[in-house]
Amino acid sequence: MTLIRDICYPTPHELALAARALADEHPDRVRLRQAGTSRAGEPLWVLSVGSPARATTTATTQAEAEARAEAESGTGTAAAGTAAGAGGAAPNVLVVAGAHANEPVGGATALALARRLVRVPAAGTTWHFLLCADPDGAALHRTPRPRSLLDYHRNFFRPPGPEQPEWAPSLLPPDRLPPETLALTRLIDELRPALQVSLHGTDLGGSWVQLTRDIPGLAEPFGKSAADLRIPVETSASDASGWPSPGAGIFVMPDPDHPDDPDHPDGPDGPDGPAAANTGDAGDAPANPPEDTRLSTWYRTHRHAGTTAIVEVPMWASDLVGDPAPHPDPRGALRMLAGRLTSDAAQVAALRKAAAGGTDPAADTLLRAVDWTLALIPRIALEWTGSGAPAEATAAYVGSIDAFGRRLSLRPAAMLLRVLRAQSHPAAPAVDRLVTGWCEEFAARFQARWVPVATQVEHQSRVVLAAYERLVAAGR
Repeated sequence: MTLIRDICYPTPHELALAARALADEHPDRVRLRQAGTSRAGEPLWVLSVGSPARATTTATTQAEAEARAEAESGTGTAAAGTAAGAGGAAPNVLVVAGAHANEPVGGATALALARRLVRVPAAGTTWHFLLCADPDGAALHRTPRPRSLLDYHRNFFRPPGPEQPEWAPSLLPPDRLPPETLALTRLIDELRPALQVSLHGTDLGGSWVQLTRDIPGLAEPFGKSAADLRIPVETSASDASGWPSPGAGIFVMPDPDHPDDPDHPDGPDGPDGPAAANTGDAGDAPANPPEDTRLSTWYRTHRHAGTTAIVEVPMWASDLVGDPAPHPDPRGALRMLAGRLTSDAAQVAALRKAAAGGTDPAADTLLRAVDWTLALIPRIALEWTGSGAPAEATAAYVGSIDAFGRRLSLRPAAMLLRVLRAQSHPAAPAVDRLVTGWCEEFAARFQARWVPVATQVEHQSRVVLAAYERLVAAGR
């Protein structure tokens, strides 16, 4: 693929219009359909690209998908023997964009991949793109082309874990799942993809890939793409701390034992970074619900012998997250970072008391996210200072933790600022100074440099195609 000119992050509406135009232009090979509806009534669009035969045979109706899912409920991996992709090249690939509202690159990547596959088809395979898994969240996070970290955080929104489509099943009982999650799980059960790719992004740092099963050989094209595009590889991503790493920037989630055992201990880290699991919920749910990563939509592909890859790409790059040099005192550094995080969170929590949701639904949504994020922090700070803190670690590891801690306090402050400004609250200037200062310190500490949207899209696209090619080569 060649680099495209720099672009803005498209809105869900713009994605749908572009997808409709592509389907109209290539009706024999491209199909656009609605897979569900969000909580606010927004459509969840799926764009499918494949050969004429595959385009008409791989997409069942929603009713058929629901019936299949119901018939297979409780069977775990028993369906693997009949999975569409078992024993050969994958006939279905599912690409999920927009699962996190504050990570808008996925929609642009999905559209770029769809257009490429129209030009250069993948023989025997149909690709399906969920263009935005959370359109309601995307409507609250408005950053078409942020000029700086401060600009990015001026309109920041990231929902609580139980309201994130991919993570809701790991935090909520089945009867409380949001419609976005239900639509996504139906889609997975309908398509039985041999490969699911979830497109994610980080505000500042490097690129890395998380896998539910290893994809042999992926590290080489991933690293080549990152080097070619001057994107750092995050070698010790905080999201994947302690996971097996077959190559730089590639992390394989721990293989859970007894996949049908609901009492199996927790898997990887939760939906907002390390140790976010078990740390909070919304509404009247328990304060510390049992989180089970195997219940996330990432692992649902395992019911059908599939694999999920999560491809992360940064908006702003920093070489510090790829520094392999040994850190002189990682435990001391983590104690310092935990203390800073605790202090920063206390400042936000004190200012949070000034805000009230009132009758504004957007304010209520933002404040719910503020409270959930603040509730994560005590446990995370405790883990950083506990007995499990590493005695030896690289500078990249400490840098990744440093960046995570900064964003964890910055995000609730940014969302709180939006509420206070809308209310013309007298506390708004104080929060504004806090957010501005933290953004400037974050960018300066990590020597942040902007990665053009087109470059983010190019790298993510290359990695998705490489994952597919390596999976096919491995005979899965």
